[in-house]
Amino acid sequence: MEHPVLGVIGGMGPGATACFMERVLEMTRAEREQEHLDMIVYNCPSIPDRTAAILDPKAPSPLPKLLAAAGALEAQGVDQIAIPCVTAHHYYDQLAQAVSTPVIHGVRETAAYLKELGVVRAGVLATDGTLAAGLFDRALEARGIEPVYPSRFRQQDVMELIYRCVKAGRRVDPALFDQVGESLRRQGAEVIVLGCTELSLMKSGASLGPGYLDVLDVLARQAVLRCGKPLKARLLVT
Repeated sequence: MEHPVLGVIGGMGPGATACFMERVLEMTRAEREQEHLDMIVYNCPSIPDRTAAILDPKAPSPLPKLLAAAGALEAQGVDQIAIPCVTAHHYYDQLAQAVSTPVIHGVRETAAYLKELGVVRAGVLATDGTLAAGLFDRALEARGIEPVYPSRFRQQDVMELIYRCVKAGRRVDPALFDQVGESLRRQGAEVIVLGCTELSLMKSGASLGPGYLDVLDVLARQAVLRCGKPLKARLLVT
């Protein structure tokens, strides 16, 4: 690929999409702007909520707009498609079958990276929809990694952080985040996966401490590699 183009199905949420683009730039080894990766971003915040659709069959499905976005990107000749929304990966199979352009699976790539690190127990912070869909269960267990999840009480805190803080543009309580993380470490989690791209925005604004792996980082890394661009040396686990 002389001038590879990355397609991005974005808007879920818009901040996470902008953060993903920034991570791609940070991970690409380039000495001038022409050496960076071309990107076409389909930013569509009007895509219905993925968690709501997974949990409630009567809720609007995001799939039609996801398929439309993938089709529009393919029509523009992108070489790879990335989806900087973890919960949207519930619809991965339908998307991958609808287009001939390769679609990067951020959750599976995260599991593969954890396997490379030798991790056997990984904590997961994600939406209720992601957990209900079993996305991390399947990906981690396929690699021989045991997933560790917050208690029902702590999962409410995770949703508070994602929906009522980050998505709403409000300040995140770092103490609450620390409490959730500590509860996973007490269950034996060696690494804690930021399994929602909204949580990536927290990482951009503050230091979370050691032992976190961000799915958005893994997705950006794979996007750079699959599009044939040189990768900067970057430690993904903080």
